[in-house]
Amino acid sequence: MDSPLLNFGIALGLGLLVGLQRERAASLMAGIRTFPLVTLFGAICGDLATPHGGWVLSAGIGATAVLLWAANVPRSGPPADDPGLTTEAALLVMFGVGALAGTGDRTLAVVIGATTAVLLHLRPELHAFAARIADSEMRAVMQFAVVALIVLPLLPEGRWGPYGVINPRQIWWMVVLITGISLASYLAYRLLGDRGGALAAGFLGGLISSTATTVATARGSRAAANGGGSTALPLLVIQIASTVVFGRVLLLVAAAAPDQFVPIVRLPAIMLGMMTLAAVILGWRTRRHPVAPPPASNPAELRLALTFAALFVGVLLAVAAARERLGDAGLYAVAVLSGLTDMDAITLSTAQLARRGELDGAMAGRVILVAAMANLVFKAGAVAVLGSRDLARHVGLLFGGALLVGATLLAVG
Repeated sequence: MDSPLLNFGIALGLGLLVGLQRERAASLMAGIRTFPLVTLFGAICGDLATPHGGWVLSAGIGATAVLLWAANVPRSGPPADDPGLTTEAALLVMFGVGALAGTGDRTLAVVIGATTAVLLHLRPELHAFAARIADSEMRAVMQFAVVALIVLPLLPEGRWGPYGVINPRQIWWMVVLITGISLASYLAYRLLGDRGGALAAGFLGGLISSTATTVATARGSRAAANGGGSTALPLLVIQIASTVVFGRVLLLVAAAAPDQFVPIVRLPAIMLGMMTLAAVILGWRTRRHPVAPPPASNPAELRLALTFAALFVGVLLAVAAARERLGDAGLYAVAVLSGLTDMDAITLSTAQLARRGELDGAMAGRVILVAAMANLVFKAGAVAVLGSRDLARHVGLLFGGALLVGATLLAVG
């Protein structure tokens, strides 16, 4: 439906939405009338730009800028208490939103307009969030900017090296993906503290590193057991973190091989359901109990990014070599070795092989499941060595059941 009236209606609605927020915020410059007018002006300019050229939009943004300048000209008397440039910036953005609607790009106009309204409305929460970020968290954000915005654009595209599996740009995209997921989880982890309870500790810890979370929780459980504490909460944290591994697998496969998503994740998704059910049962038994989160390190350090890149390249080469020399069966050995400590590299490498048509999607899913089972064995061993005897016994029972289900899926699936 290509109707100018609909375009103008969308512009008016978005202008009213943002104007209402500014009116409630007691902005002295613009509110529920000015914002719709500016957005409609942008829609008019966008509509006129189609037959007459882009100079109309340039003139419109210039006129809006002059309007903002005039509104900020100093006047006699005490200064108005309306600090900052938030309203001015919002007006410029909403002119652009109106222009997008006027040219018929309604979806983008709605997304940007609604996002603007949400950002304006969440002012107290965003300011509180920024105030709570410590220097270490800010350093992590800046290091991620180096990883994603400086290193990535410098890397070349192409398939080089043995077996033609080394693509620097694609490999670093995977590094950015893993680092981004881990960094977002790390920031949430640090900001929540112990207020999120076992669910947050296990979920965010699993997104950062389920192995590190398991090791730290197991160490804490031994001290708690010596003081007569229960192992129920550490068990829940470990179970949730290990469950998140399978959810993370689904997320990585969706990013790396969306066309092969269903055949690859069929078996891991069943394991995710079984692990989730066990976590829900444990959570019901230990609900409303706070738990101190285990320590987490900054996942965006360049050293860690380079380490993962090296590991990823190593797994890529190992998978390609094993498949060429030993056939698909050789992939299982690589999966076991890789999955002992890290699931991301084997998940991404096999998903990419499936995306390029070099590996059957169902086979890729079986390889990932074998790696996940090896990861469970490694974590159970870590708990047995580092944790209390009671925790080790319960983890052994839980993970033993999961391994039995996994072996059954491999046998019949």
